[in-house]
Amino acid sequence: MSTAYEIPEVLDRREGPYGEVVLRRHGDLLQIIANGCFLMDTSDGRSERRLVDAALGALDHRPTPRVLIGGLGVGFSLAHAAANARWGRITVVEREPAVIDWHRRGPLAELSRTALADPRTEIVEADLVTYVNETSATYDALCLDIDNGPGWTVTDGNEGLYAPAGLASCARVLRPGGVLAVWSAEPSPEFEETLWNAGFQRVRTEEIPVARGVPDVVHLGVRPG
Repeated sequence: MSTAYEIPEVLDRREGPYGEVVLRRHGDLLQIIANGCFLMDTSDGRSERRLVDAALGALDHRPTPRVLIGGLGVGFSLAHAAANARWGRITVVEREPAVIDWHRRGPLAELSRTALADPRTEIVEADLVTYVNETSATYDALCLDIDNGPGWTVTDGNEGLYAPAGLASCARVLRPGGVLAVWSAEPSPEFEETLWNAGFQRVRTEEIPVARGVPDVVHLGVRPG
């Protein structure tokens, strides 16, 4: 599959609550662009699926654990979670209404249709930082795929999620022994230290090789309990 010499086709362009979001097709790929910055595409999905699997693997054997997925994106994490019968309730928090609409009625539905029809799935339109600060719900796992990770944010406000106060909010909505899994486009030893300092245990980082450049990673930590 080659898209190097094809001109991307804009399928939809909207002004959302946080700026412009664009869905475009580049060859066989669908791409999401936010305020002119490339966010993600449908080229692979290995690291998004690993995010979900790593969180489940770090959990104990509690039945039907509830998972909160931060960021709908192109739907890889949601689809992978819904394909696993062990998960109980699957809640996805996405702040861009356009992204939700592209999954429900647009081109991204081909990736998420089955998952959205799953009775375990709930889509919440909200900013994740606000949601973890205000919700009364609790979860066994938090799978966060927000921005490019703790060391490389491009959206104002997202860096707060990876700071001590943001991690305290994540711990608040986690049940005892629950797992926080954070996707990142690059390793961050500093974030590992922040997780330890925030009180998480069994902190570790899994690397996911990519075709070129530094690997994607999943940072993991467990709430004591």
